[in-house]
Amino acid sequence: MSREKTAKIGFIINPIAGLGGKVGLKGTDGLAGQALAKGAIPQSEERARACLQCLLPEAADIQFLTAGGSMGENALASCGLTYEIIYFPPQPSRSADTIAACRELGRRMVDLILFCGGDGTARDVASVSSGIPLLGIPAGVKMHSGVFAVSPQAAADLAIKYVRDEIKLRQTEIVDVDEELYRAGELATRLYATALTPYQPALVQERKRIYLSLDEEEFKDQIALFASEFMRDGSAYILGAGTTTARIAEKLDLDKTLLGVDVVKDGHLIQRDASERDLLALLDREASTKIIISPIGAQGFILGRGSQQISPAVLRRVGVENLIIICTPHKLAEIPHLLVDTGDADLDALLAGRRLVITGYRIAQRKNTAAASLF
Repeated sequence: MSREKTAKIGFIINPIAGLGGKVGLKGTDGLAGQALAKGAIPQSEERARACLQCLLPEAADIQFLTAGGSMGENALASCGLTYEIIYFPPQPSRSADTIAACRELGRRMVDLILFCGGDGTARDVASVSSGIPLLGIPAGVKMHSGVFAVSPQAAADLAIKYVRDEIKLRQTEIVDVDEELYRAGELATRLYATALTPYQPALVQERKRIYLSLDEEEFKDQIALFASEFMRDGSAYILGAGTTTARIAEKLDLDKTLLGVDVVKDGHLIQRDASERDLLALLDREASTKIIISPIGAQGFILGRGSQQISPAVLRRVGVENLIIICTPHKLAEIPHLLVDTGDADLDALLAGRRLVITGYRIAQRKNTAAASLF
């Protein structure tokens, strides 16, 4: 890239990305209609606008090429940015329209494709964008690929630095999970492609890692034993997704959903695979509620990825003082920061700072928690 020429950025939004998160569907592929019927509210355009707002100071040096309507045009227009429409999708748009739009962006030889969505969108973009650098604005339910910035604001920062020639590209992996298995509680990821992406440590998320060792399992057992003791206080405990929280339920002889959000009280499973709406209804009934969550391996996200059912509305009602973080020592040591990206900037700022993390039986460490939007 050269600062002496106008940068050509292809800009694409998947309008339905992330719809399945808060309603507990663990994905949106093939389920957009069901998600909307459950009360899901589209969020990808709002996430895209948050990125575009940060790009406004550089607008004179960027030529945006986009798809019509909700696939990019609306967001660019609402931010007052100039653009050229290179593809007119039907309404509603589909995966095939993302592919067709990106194929046209390739013909126009754009310098960067900036897209908003999740791993499914990344797959579609990468399938026809060989050699063109990709950068994802995170808006999906699950984001395991290495092309995603940690937040919409970080995506803008990376794009600006790339067009200024201040950072380089790295090759990373595009992966996705089998959503049918995912909804059944099994995490099976598959490598679909590799891609080049603008890279700067802390601004780009790492691929999710799964840690398997005897030490890890022993520490999970210790954490579960400790949790089974302090959870006897009569509170309702919202358990986020993951193997570490699942070990708590196992210790209590409860059938928790591995990749869902469940609620336990007095040793009983009182809500299985809860949606945001289920959790808000629970809070109307319960006098005391707490949340137990664990960070995603390598990425460090404790909120905003995978368990969107624990939404800003839920968090504010429970209270950040009732948020309990658990993590094995090895996993915690490989995470520079715990990250939050709830979509509520004020709440993210409230969650930022040094927070206690339970790492064993009556053992805890302090770790810095940061709002992803600040990177």
